[in-house]
Amino acid sequence: MLKSEETEKKMEIRKTEEKTLREIMVKIGLERMDTQEGITVEALLDSGATRLVMSSKFAKRQGFKLKKLERLMNVRNVDRLLNKEEPIEHTVEVNIYFKEYKERMEIDMIGG
Repeated sequence: MLKSEETEKKMEIRKTEEKTLREIMVKIGLERMDTQEGITVEALLDSGATRLVMSSKFAKRQGFKLKKLERLMNVRNVDRLLNKEEPIEHTVEVNIYFKEYKERMEIDMIGG
């Protein structure tokens, strides 16, 4: 193998490893407050996020009760530009379970 090909391959491996380290998926339980029914989902753990978010389509499909916000909330990306998605209009209140941990939280709905 040529030296440049070897270097390129090592860089590719490093990029894959870095991406894997930044994308940590964990299994959590989500419990609907109105029915106390729960589901297990894979959640992306993102240490750079300031709030919890969930797809509106997913929430509706799973039967979560949406709560309308009094004011729309714009979403900004890490570069401070407005996100291409529409502003957040709803949240959903759930119990989140992870191992022995349980907490009641509101999750913002994104994706119209």
